[in-house]
Amino acid sequence: MTETAAHPGGAHHSLTRGAATIAYHHTPAGPAGQGKPGIMFLGGFMSDMTGSKATTLERWAVDRGLSFTRFDYQGHGASSGRFSDGTIGLWADDALAVLDRVTAGPQILVGSSMGGWMMLLTTLRRPERVAGLVGIAPAPDFTEELMWDIFEPDIRRRIMEIGVWNRPSEYGPEPQPITRALIEEGRNHMLLRGGSPIAFDGPVRLLHGQRDPDVPWQLSLRIAETLTGNDVRVILVKDGDHRLSRPQDLELLCRTVGTLADEIGTVSGDA
Repeated sequence: MTETAAHPGGAHHSLTRGAATIAYHHTPAGPAGQGKPGIMFLGGFMSDMTGSKATTLERWAVDRGLSFTRFDYQGHGASSGRFSDGTIGLWADDALAVLDRVTAGPQILVGSSMGGWMMLLTTLRRPERVAGLVGIAPAPDFTEELMWDIFEPDIRRRIMEIGVWNRPSEYGPEPQPITRALIEEGRNHMLLRGGSPIAFDGPVRLLHGQRDPDVPWQLSLRIAETLTGNDVRVILVKDGDHRLSRPQDLELLCRTVGTLADEIGTVSGDA
C-alpha cells in the first residue's frame, strides 16, 4: 500500500491506498488551535463529505482555529471505486488511513450514522489518537440489526443468490446496493452483539433524534452502556429525524463539539 503525504491549505486533496484514491479536505490548525485536538468527520452510508453537517462543522472549527478533516470512503463522493464493491472493513481502513496520513495529534472523531460505526472501529484501532467522540445517530452493527435481521425472506434470498439487492432510498434517486459481501463481511466488525465492552475511557457525546425512522434512538443508549468510560452522555432530540441537519440541529452539533473541545482542553502534539 502506498500513500501520498497530506497537503496543508484547506483544499481538496487525495491519498492513495493501492489502486484506490481517497479524497479528503483538510484545514490545519490556526494559531488559536495550536495544541488543541483536531476534528475529523466520518460520514454515513452513501453520503459524501459535502453534506451540511460536515461543511457546517468545518466552518465552525476553522473559525476557531481548530484543524478539521473530512473525507470520502471508497465508492463515495470524489473517491475512486464503486459503492457496490464496498464493505465495512474496507471503509474502516479508509478512515484509518485518513487518520494516520492526514491528521496529526489527538482528534475528536465525529461520526454520522454509519460514520458512528467507523468512529468506534477507528477508536479501537488507534486509542492513543482519539481525544473524544461525538456520534450523530450512530449506527454500529447496522448491516445486521437494521438490514439482515429485518429483511423479508425474499430479499435475503435475493442477496444470497444474486449477490445484491437494490434497496430504494428515501434520501435520493439512486437505490442503495445491499450486497452479500456487505452483509457477510460486516459480521467481522460487530461491536454490540458479542457482549464485549467497547474500550474507550475518553469523553463521548451521542446525539440522536427520537423521530429517526432509520436508526432507533435506543441504539445510542446501548452504545453508552457498552463503552467502558463513564463520561458518556446521550442527547435526545425529541422532534429530530435521522439526518439532524436542520439549523437547530447543526447548532446543537457545533455547540456539543465545542463544549467537548473546551472540556478536553489543551493537548500535547500538533493537532
